[in-house]
Amino acid sequence: MTKRDRLIMIEKLYNAYINGKLGGEIMPEDENPGFSKDSLENYTYFTLPMALNYQRNSYKLWESANLTYNDPETRFVFDTKKVLSSSFEDVQKALVKYRVALQKDKQTQIWITLCNTIENLLSGDIRNIFKICDNDVNKIRNFIQIEHKKEFPYLSGNKLCNYWMYVIYQYTDMDYLNKQDLTIAPDTHVLKSSVKLDIITESEYESSNAQLICIENWNKLLKGTKFSPIDIHTPLWLWSRSGFIDI
Repeated sequence: MTKRDRLIMIEKLYNAYINGKLGGEIMPEDENPGFSKDSLENYTYFTLPMALNYQRNSYKLWESANLTYNDPETRFVFDTKKVLSSSFEDVQKALVKYRVALQKDKQTQIWITLCNTIENLLSGDIRNIFKICDNDVNKIRNFIQIEHKKEFPYLSGNKLCNYWMYVIYQYTDMDYLNKQDLTIAPDTHVLKSSVKLDIITESEYESSNAQLICIENWNKLLKGTKFSPIDIHTPLWLWSRSGFIDI
């Protein structure tokens, strides 16, 4: 497939998405309490569960998160100060109740670590990361993935870091500088669609560097076009989930 053929297919895929042919009327993150977009609660809600969003059904994760928030007994896990003043066992019990945490020890520790990072590195407010980094996509990515990688377990990964920034853009009042540098978020669905479009090969899909290769190839392909890589994420994700319906 030539570059021109790929771009034609991408245009068709994007149009199919815009016209509702791929579904997506309800996305996983639509399962939320409906906070004010600019509120601390909103930013925190779309940050903490994201660190547990690997190798699982995203719809189930966010359904679990919303149930956890709406239960007065478990809501405290979305308050970073309350998490750090609670015992490990109490936090674990709250996260396991509605299956936000599937690996009860490991994922509870990830949650607590992230709360500790927000409290002690960001003065208790996840929004401060954007102030520190001037709302710049590249500075934010560097802050999380390089400067403070250990303080952001799993959220610093190639998939989750980019997808978290995308979700923050979609569900809060964030307006990024250098939005065009927000890369594709290469989860399993995006990788499969990328193979289908000949962006990566089958062997690359199977390699340990599949995510990095996918990000690099999408960046190269879309450079100078009307699309930013992250614009294509949701169409790719929905197309794979649909079983690659004809576009």
